[in-house]
Amino acid sequence: MQKNSTLLMVVAAAFVARDGHILMHRRNRNSVHGGLWEFPGGKIEKAESPETALVREINEELGVAVELRDLAPVAFASGETAGPDARAPLVILLYTCRKWSGNPRCLEGEEIAWFAPEELAELDMPPLDYPLAAQLVRYLSS
Repeated sequence: MQKNSTLLMVVAAAFVARDGHILMHRRNRNSVHGGLWEFPGGKIEKAESPETALVREINEELGVAVELRDLAPVAFASGETAGPDARAPLVILLYTCRKWSGNPRCLEGEEIAWFAPEELAELDMPPLDYPLAAQLVRYLSS
């Protein structure tokens, strides 16, 4: 019998600007999936809800404040991790956010940039970000 790996839960935010553009974050080049574009966010720590983890992660990565009430769940993707924890089960929960305080800055990673929804599929992203982006575009166009 094979031992089950611990499930890794990750939260991410699709910041949607008034003009409909989406904020993406480029990972550090020396990290797993280095240099690829992703939705900003990170791991859920013990005793955190997904939403409180996302509020914390967004503040750490982008230096903006987000209210829990301004997060709306929109998509999820599941697969396996890469890197040192390779093949551990992974679930990413994606939320939209249309309201925040402050101007997003790249505090972690290589850079941030805004993209039109139709541009997301053309970005170099980690594997699970593609289905998240597709679900987000469908959600935004409905």
